Amino acid sequence: MAEGRRCILSMLEATLAVLFAVMTAVSVTLIAMTATRPTTTCEYAANVKLTDIPDWSRTRRLHRTARRTPSGRFDSLSLRRLPSAASQRLTRVRFVRQMGYANPQQTAAGIHTRLFSRAFIIDDGRRRVVFVTVDVGMVSQRLRLEVRTNTHSAGGRRGQGHRASQVHRCGRRRHRRAQVSVARARWRPKHAGPARSDSRNRSSPSWFAVHAVSMKTTNRLVSSDNLGYASYLMENHKNPAALPGQAAFMAAFSSSNLGDVSPNIEGPHCVNSGLACDYLNSSCPDGGTKECQAFGPGEDMFDSTRIIGHNIFRKGRVCELYADAVEEVTGFIHSAHQWVNMTDVTVFINDTHAVSTCKPALGHSFAAGTTDGGGDLNFTQGAVEGDPFWDGIRDTLLGRPSNQTQECHQPKPILFSTGEMNWPLPWHPEIIDVQIVTVGSVAVVAVPGEMTTMAGRRLREAVQQVTFSGVDVVIAGLSNVYTHYITTYEEYQVQRYEGASTIYGPHTLSAYILKFGDLARAIARDQVGSLPLGPPPPFFQKNLFNLLAAAATDRKPDNSSFGDVLQQVLPIYRQGGGVGFLVLLLSLGLSFRHQRDQSFVAVEMHDNTSDTWTLVHSDASWETRFSWVKGSDRQSNATVEWHIPTNAAAASYRIKHFGHYKSMKGLRPVITPYQGTSDVFRVIGTFYSS
Repeated sequence: MAEGRRCILSMLEATLAVLFAVMTAVSVTLIAMTATRPTTTCEYAANVKLTDIPDWSRTRRLHRTARRTPSGRFDSLSLRRLPSAASQRLTRVRFVRQMGYANPQQTAAGIHTRLFSRAFIIDDGRRRVVFVTVDVGMVSQRLRLEVRTNTHSAGGRRGQGHRASQVHRCGRRRHRRAQVSVARARWRPKHAGPARSDSRNRSSPSWFAVHAVSMKTTNRLVSSDNLGYASYLMENHKNPAALPGQAAFMAAFSSSNLGDVSPNIEGPHCVNSGLACDYLNSSCPDGGTKECQAFGPGEDMFDSTRIIGHNIFRKGRVCELYADAVEEVTGFIHSAHQWVNMTDVTVFINDTHAVSTCKPALGHSFAAGTTDGGGDLNFTQGAVEGDPFWDGIRDTLLGRPSNQTQECHQPKPILFSTGEMNWPLPWHPEIIDVQIVTVGSVAVVAVPGEMTTMAGRRLREAVQQVTFSGVDVVIAGLSNVYTHYITTYEEYQVQRYEGASTIYGPHTLSAYILKFGDLARAIARDQVGSLPLGPPPPFFQKNLFNLLAAAATDRKPDNSSFGDVLQQVLPIYRQGGGVGFLVLLLSLGLSFRHQRDQSFVAVEMHDNTSDTWTLVHSDASWETRFSWVKGSDRQSNATVEWHIPTNAAAASYRIKHFGHYKSMKGLRPVITPYQGTSDVFRVIGTFYSS
């Protein structure tokens, strides 16, 4: 009997060991992708267009506000009439692993909404700064280094989750002095009225402290999530006749101190029982953290994305962020940047006692995930003690964390001592950059991570104390390089997901306050030139790898062609046919190469007067969805949905799908375009006549 139990226990241990190895591989993959993205990624950066700059002497307006929510104060900044702004698509559709939830099964298989990078240039006649916001989960340090070196613009790889950003100081150029304005207004709970019409306004970037995780772990469609939808609405509001990404006016809703702010405002409960989750560790008695899930305000994740995105858009359009500018100030652009070794920053917390940061490490609660997306194994949030089983597997596979690192991170029980793991490349960066850009009396603090509400509030107050009076400080989160989360010292002691993911230890926030304070003080005293540059980060050129396998050749059944329609549309549809109203077009094959400048989907309306077809929706439109299903024997199908809006014109329409397929001509791969077209169908106001 004892031998039987030992055998069962050994099998259990072996199974868990395999699961741990899989989890380790996933972590290696995500961290390596962040740190070692191949140089081909710069294809996106090089295509972000920053030319065609109009008259620099025109007035630039800058608007900033704060709003209050149950989670605390959200910093927001909105800029008007920038001299130059440009956007670029970044979307690739299949095989790419989506980021944010660390789920290896969540690979892209279609498009919900396109991902864009949006670049804004601000110039005061002496200096120029470029702010680039990208619809991706994070920005890798390698991309950051390549962008600084080559293009002074930014792009990013596909993904969903947060809104990452980069800030760059550009070369000087002779221009006249710019004028900047700031708006301060209290948030009003009711609709504030329509936005003022101003044809001269070209763009509006703003910052919101809310996670872009309305789309859940079950989603397989590339999506810009709630912040991307807010941008979509704002740009459509200013340019109602333009297609997404082609509007003259450009709006960006970027991330601020969003570390502990979820858009899933209905809160978590146990999916399998409907009961409340355990308050301390966010888990369920049956199913653990995986069953404890938070939900948004909508009927499904698409509806929740719509509601949250629309709320953000309303804030940006009709309240103080854009429409209620009341206070105008003039000023110049200043910036300060420094490289910092975050593993060795000493902070004096009083006259006699000093603390320091640590080598990077992730705690046990990191593997638990959050209520927005829980982990698969038996980890829970709030773990302040290690687990002998998992620690034993860690020690066997990865090595035991050093005593110094364990002591430094207390009370965090270390799961991955990433600062001591350097194969094939360092798992986490040691050298990061801190940066502040001021435009007049507005200071944009570029934080390389996800700050919690209170951490952001403390950093903001610290910067305000050392700068000139009246300065407005905005936290621009997830900027330049990704270093996971940044909590307060008190939040770190609890070791929920955010604390376990604060990789430089319990005094990380104190170190950032010190370093950003130095930058702000240098700007206020006009001593930026005396700031040391700091140790430059390594630029890895060896041991780089690409985790995406080469695409296989595509096949089709005999007596068929790529792009054939397998299920036709109906002849008649009604305007606003209800939630989930579908128009289906199934075609064979899918684009082998990403189509950044060409849509996979086109909804065209027939003009009876000119007998021509007009494009009214693309795959970047909220109303369309494009899904790909991989079949057997290298065959695949695609589904196109058009959720017909209530304001769709009563007319005749058709749906098109564009793609490429891969074949072999001898030993040479050949990429061939194809397209599929639906029958013509009508959209009418009602099925009933008078």
